[in-house]
Amino acid sequence: MPAERSGRLGVGAIGAGRVGAVLTAALAGAGHAVTGIAAVSEASRERAAAMLPAVPVLPIPEIVERSELVLLAVPERELEGLVSGLADAGVWQPGQLVLHTAARFGTGVLDPARRAGAIPLAVHPAMAFTGTSIDLARLAGTWFAVTAPAPVLPIGQALVVEMGGEPFVVAEADRPAYAEAIDTAASFSSAIVDQASGLLDGIGVPRPGAVLAPLVRSAVENALSRHDPGPYLDGTGTIDEAGTDRPLGGGS
Repeated sequence: MPAERSGRLGVGAIGAGRVGAVLTAALAGAGHAVTGIAAVSEASRERAAAMLPAVPVLPIPEIVERSELVLLAVPERELEGLVSGLADAGVWQPGQLVLHTAARFGTGVLDPARRAGAIPLAVHPAMAFTGTSIDLARLAGTWFAVTAPAPVLPIGQALVVEMGGEPFVVAEADRPAYAEAIDTAASFSSAIVDQASGLLDGIGVPRPGAVLAPLVRSAVENALSRHDPGPYLDGTGTIDEAGTDRPLGGGS
């Protein structure tokens, strides 16, 4: 039963994209043992080697068989097929934690694993990732959306805290709206900065990014303060710098 589970877990990661490699490294830093990571592309293998140099790259079924916690950090479009395919293969194990990082889905997408006795968790970090060690520091204070059945919700929240984040609960039915909000903020911010930088570059302004940085940060802080007048995550009344480069948590 979840309440009887030891504090340290054997963690297997499926997906060594920008999100998967970083979250796996964060869990390793919290004392969990990483059993293996699945990395298909050359970029993913290089990222896994840089972020998790002692972790073996293994086939997906072997990772699932070895792990008490399986982290699914794959693109949203691949998640449903991956979960159901592993269920058809009979790989999921009773009592095993299965955690995905897709913003749009709650735990319903994990139903094939749940029917095999696995414990479903949906945990999404509201942060843009570079896929480098820089992100490990940025995780501190980052908010994570957590969706899970009530009896195991504390497990998802505890994993977030171990990674340095701040958990908040999003209901299953509200995940699409949450995902839209996250995507809107990231896409709009990136598009506006790109457009403004292009205009400044076109008139010969050197280092347009540096010129715009104070303006963009202060404008975002002012806008955020209208919706949350209290102190931000760093406790100073200014936002935590989490970065604006995509992709957001979800595995791509």
